[in-house]
Amino acid sequence: MATLDRRTMLKLLAGTPLLAGCDRPSSHGSAQATTPQEKSSPEPTGTSSTPSDSKTDNSKYLSGDGPVRRQIPKLGVSIPIVGLGTWQQFDVGPNSPQMDRLREVVAKMVEHGGELIDSSPMYGRSEEVIGRLVDDLDVRDEVFLATKVWTSGKQSGIDQMNRSFERFQVETVDLMQVHNLLDWRTHLDTLQKWKDEGRLRTIGVTHYTNSALPRLIDVVSDYDIDFVQFAYSIANRAAEDEMLAAAAENDVATLINRPYAQGSLFGRASNRDLPPWAADLDIDSWGQFFLKYLLGDERVTCVIPGTSDPEHVVDNVGAAYGALPDQDERQRMVDYWES
Repeated sequence: MATLDRRTMLKLLAGTPLLAGCDRPSSHGSAQATTPQEKSSPEPTGTSSTPSDSKTDNSKYLSGDGPVRRQIPKLGVSIPIVGLGTWQQFDVGPNSPQMDRLREVVAKMVEHGGELIDSSPMYGRSEEVIGRLVDDLDVRDEVFLATKVWTSGKQSGIDQMNRSFERFQVETVDLMQVHNLLDWRTHLDTLQKWKDEGRLRTIGVTHYTNSALPRLIDVVSDYDIDFVQFAYSIANRAAEDEMLAAAAENDVATLINRPYAQGSLFGRASNRDLPPWAADLDIDSWGQFFLKYLLGDERVTCVIPGTSDPEHVVDNVGAAYGALPDQDERQRMVDYWES
């Protein structure tokens, strides 16, 4: 009999159903349902949600095995390979009726084994909402909080990051990133100092355009950082070779934004069936097909699709369970998608 992980054991002892009210998509059905929430913008970070229908598969979550985890090389700890992005969806007021829905999103992400939540000052009230929800749910020890500095100038960066600490209601932030490489040399000096002082566990840089990949590669190669975040999807594979290779060679963990190509993947998949062999990879939806394609590369540490739908976050985190494709299977996925 499999040994239950700590989180699963606690919830079973508390009598909490692990999938109460959550639907999961069919293994072989077409991806038709709700409209994806990923929208075009100058800079979404992993935004989107996953279509779902009415069939639920509890076996992944009740096995006791937990989600696949990958190492943050320089920190020496691992995180689950699917997290949560918060651009747009978490920019709501504290008294908004959407708060209850977002609370359920965070609760279900944690309940099903997700940990990393990514935000930024650029995302409006997202940091404040995350801080409030994490505090309300009492899950600070179960999440990995990531945010960014997005301004020019040393003191401006310090002031902005201090506000992020206040909004998150924490004394230590798990990951602070220089957003879109804005004044990155200035900020990396501060980030390294704060990491040495214990205010930050890890530091990194981000961007969302393919044109920025050479600059990200240079930073990864020349600076002692822990994370690099960039766009990558089955439809946008520009980062697949040199960017992922540079990160791996320099022991830098990778976060993937725009894994659903701003939601465009779901539009193309809306009239297509999943291939029958998707079931062999424990794929239950098109969302999981897209995520597992990325996660089949071991150089990908974590993907961060965003959603404000509790069912969609369950589906997203479901990609961290079961089989992952090898290189031949990943090529088969590309061939099927492009056929």
